[in-house]
Amino acid sequence: MTAPTRENTSSPQTAAVIYNPIKVDLDAIRSAVAAAEEVAGWNPTQYFSTTEDDPGQGATREALDAGANMIIVAGGDGTVRAVAEVVHDSDATLALMPSGTGNLFARNLDLALDDIEDSVRTAFTGVDRPVDIGLIEIRDQNEKLTKHAFVVMAGLGLDAKMLVNTDEDLKKKIGWLAYVSAIAKSLADKSELRVKYRLDSGRAHAARAHTIIIGNCGFLTANVILLPDAAPDDGFFDVAVMRPEGVLGWMQIMGKVFWENGVLRRVKGGEALTTKDVRALNYVKSKQMTMRLQTAEEIELDGDSFGKAIALKARIKPAGLRMRVPQPESEKAKKSSAS
Repeated sequence: MTAPTRENTSSPQTAAVIYNPIKVDLDAIRSAVAAAEEVAGWNPTQYFSTTEDDPGQGATREALDAGANMIIVAGGDGTVRAVAEVVHDSDATLALMPSGTGNLFARNLDLALDDIEDSVRTAFTGVDRPVDIGLIEIRDQNEKLTKHAFVVMAGLGLDAKMLVNTDEDLKKKIGWLAYVSAIAKSLADKSELRVKYRLDSGRAHAARAHTIIIGNCGFLTANVILLPDAAPDDGFFDVAVMRPEGVLGWMQIMGKVFWENGVLRRVKGGEALTTKDVRALNYVKSKQMTMRLQTAEEIELDGDSFGKAIALKARIKPAGLRMRVPQPESEKAKKSSAS
């Protein structure tokens, strides 16, 4: 669904760029934005840098306090998550200028990657699309409670341990290939998650699992579909529970994710050939999930480690973000014919 753009208001709009100075070419961004804002009749765009101490929340609050109507995020998923954590409580629109190794949120919204001109064009001429955002409360092993947001997924188990085991210097040099050795280290860890959980207002369950993913989006890099029924605007989480037992269990997971999700679901009539859930991999939808773990476990949000959690409560906020996306081709055609 899309809503009308807001350029034709009585007073000029103001954009702000929140950028990660390590990942972007600021001069190129300034040049592209200056040209687009002039054509659109917007006020001069403001710029706010993230820092090691502020991944984006503080800069976003500063931008909103300065009157920004649209926040453009120039950075990776971590910067997007930090900015969205603040923007969802405002009336501002969020636009993406993806830069980094993952860009999972941009991929799931089918936005251009590493294309400044296209991203700027979408920001100033696109339409608003309401999408969901995940809100999560994490209680650590010391019972300290922190509150966060995520736009792609939260993960416990292998998913989070992989991030902890990743060499950041290697990641900067070779990108996602750096995760290969991290995955190998994580797979060698035979420990299980032992949890008690509740979905929505249902009864409590006890379970053992290798990995638990709470997802707002389903696509990963390399066109891998981890959560085949996930959509960023359906008002639900998609939860994946992995509990492989030996090589056969991992083969079942690989078959579901890479063959069924990655191949069969992409061809006409292929979905009818997919199988039911297997013990090694189960899917379920919910609007809220509460969980208590027997021991504190690593947790990640949108690809960043958030330490260890002993308990959590995650809920979906439907249409919690207004994302800037390209105009539908039909609208572009109408404007072209009118001009």
